[in-house]
Amino acid sequence: MVDFVCLEAKLVVEVDGGQHSERQGYDASRTEWLRQRGFRVIRFWNHEVMNDIEAVKAAIWEVLYEGSQPPSQPSPLQGEGAKEEL
Repeated sequence: MVDFVCLEAKLVVEVDGGQHSERQGYDASRTEWLRQRGFRVIRFWNHEVMNDIEAVKAAIWEVLYEGSQPPSQPSPLQGEGAKEEL
């Protein structure tokens, strides 16, 4: 079982807690097993996800789009019901 997977992109995202520092051999063999089946695997520490989600998202985009910019997303301030200032 993996933490997150995008089957279309064959990308696995793992979020590791402190216990993984003691399981590096197991994690490495598991990652290799997934890679042999065509998956790309990226790992983040829990604190990275909790404290810097923007950097995590940027790293995922980097892997998905191999360096190209992610599609632009609408500003949360310019959504439904928001007043636009001129």
